[in-house]
Amino acid sequence: MTKMTPEITQRIEQIRRGEVPEGYVKTALGLVPGDWNRYTFGDIYTERKEPGSEELPLLMVSIHSGVSDGEVDQAELPKKVKRIEDKSQYKKAVSGDLVFNMMRAWQGAIGTVRTTGMVSPAYIVAEPNDKVYPLFMDYYTRTSQMINQIDRQSYGVTDFRKRLYWDSFAPIGCTLPSIAEQQKIAAILTTQDKVIALKEKRLAEKQRQKKYLMQQLLTGKKRLPGFGGAWKAERLGKLFLERKETNCEGLQMLAITGIQGIIPRKELDLKDNSSEDKSKYLRICVGDIGYNTMRMWQGVSAYSDYEGIVSPAYTILKPSSSINAKYFAYLFKMPEIIFLFYRFSQGLVDDTRNLKYENFRKITVFYTADVNEQTAIAEVLSAADREIDLLRQDIEQEKQKKKALMQLLLTGIVRVNV
Repeated sequence: MTKMTPEITQRIEQIRRGEVPEGYVKTALGLVPGDWNRYTFGDIYTERKEPGSEELPLLMVSIHSGVSDGEVDQAELPKKVKRIEDKSQYKKAVSGDLVFNMMRAWQGAIGTVRTTGMVSPAYIVAEPNDKVYPLFMDYYTRTSQMINQIDRQSYGVTDFRKRLYWDSFAPIGCTLPSIAEQQKIAAILTTQDKVIALKEKRLAEKQRQKKYLMQQLLTGKKRLPGFGGAWKAERLGKLFLERKETNCEGLQMLAITGIQGIIPRKELDLKDNSSEDKSKYLRICVGDIGYNTMRMWQGVSAYSDYEGIVSPAYTILKPSSSINAKYFAYLFKMPEIIFLFYRFSQGLVDDTRNLKYENFRKITVFYTADVNEQTAIAEVLSAADREIDLLRQDIEQEKQKKKALMQLLLTGIVRVNV
C-alpha cells in the first residue's frame, strides 16, 4: 500500500474542507479518482437462478461477517429459520457470486461467496462479469456508502418490511478502479482480515484456558500449591449483606454489564435513558458485587473496582470481611451456580424472572474456607482476565485499522501501486 505521504495528507485535508482535489470527481458516493469507471450493479452482475441440490452446503449471509465459509450448523441458524427439505427450492451460489438477503440487505446482509453452495430462496444471487474482482466487491458492497445506497433502493412501509429485489438492486451505481487495482486492494484487506482472525483465535484459546482454570480451581478439583484445607457449604446470606444506600447523587454513574463487568456509564456507547432524579440510585463501593436483579439467572453480575451509583434495578452485595469478594465474583460465573440463581429467581416466564436479595441469601454454595486460598485463586483468574482484556483491545485496534484502510482504499483517497 502507498505510504501516508505529504501529498496524501494534503488530499485528505482538501476533502475535509469540501474541496475537490486534482484528479478527483464528485459522484453520488462522494469523491472518487477520475480514472475510476462508473457502472450500475446491472452492468457488472447478472441474476443467477439455478436451483440448489443435496450435495451443496447451505450458506448464510450475516450482517456482521458476510457470507459463511461453508455449511451453516443448524444450531447457528436463527430460531425462526427452518431448513427446507426440498433442496431444489434453494438457490445455487457459486464462488465469486454476490448474494444478499432481500429483507436485510439494507442492514448490510450482503457479501461475496467464497465456497460454492446454496442459499435461502429469500436471497438474491448475482453472478459477476469480468469488470469486477469478486473479493474486492465483498468489501466494497459492505461500506457505509454502499449500504446507504442499498437502503434507499429498498422498499417497504416500515424498516422491517423493506425488501431489495433484483429490479431495485440493478440500477444502484458504483465507481470502481481497474481489475488490477481491485485485486491489490482486496489483497491488502484480506491480509488485515487474517491478522484479525489469528488474534481472535488466540483470544478464544485464552478464554478456553480461563474456563478450564475456573472449572478446576473453583470446584476444588485442582488445588494451588501450598493449600489443602477443607471446603465448606454456606448460605450466601451469611457471606453477603445487601447494600441499600441511596441519596448519593454526587457519585459517578456506573453500569453492570455481562461482558465488561462494572464500568463507568459514560463508557457505554448507548443513549442515557436514566432518570434525572438519581436520589433512589444505589451506592456501590469498591469491593462490592453488583448484579442485575432481572438477569442474575443469565450471569450478569460483577465485582466493582469503582465507587459510584447504579440503577435501582440492580442489587448490591456487601461482602463479609472474612471472604475475598473477587473469588466469589468468579464463583458466580460458574454454570452450576448460575443454575442455582435461575432456580431461586421468581417469575412466571424468563422475561419476568428476578432474583431479589431475600431469595439470593437462601442459596447455599460450596467454597474454600481459607481466605488466602480464595485470594490466590482470584489472582490467578484475574491474571487470565488481564491477558484476555489486552487481546480484546489489540483486536479492536486491528478492526479500527481495517476500517481506516477500507475508508482510504475503497474510495481512492489512497491509491495502491499496481
